Amino acid sequence: MTDHEVVNIAVQSILLAAKLAAPILAVSLAIGLVIGLLQSATQIQEQTLTFVPKLAGVAIVILLAGHWMLGETIAFTHSLFNMIPQLLQS
Repeated sequence: MTDHEVVNIAVQSILLAAKLAAPILAVSLAIGLVIGLLQSATQIQEQTLTFVPKLAGVAIVILLAGHWMLGETIAFTHSLFNMIPQLLQS
């Protein structure tokens, strides 16, 4: 296994992690921004007010995109297992 192959696998895994985390982080950021604007407009400074909407939003994203996320992870794992013979030869 050469350095190039190791770096390629590392880059693919980092891109997969970013691709899988992006929907969850985007929804959490959007909900946090809306709640933050609402809190500053009404001057309600309750720290726990953002927790429940973010939790609900992330749960909805996982319910809607969970199948896609699992499919991407399984496809990446299959590609890694398929690369084993090639990696052992070099």
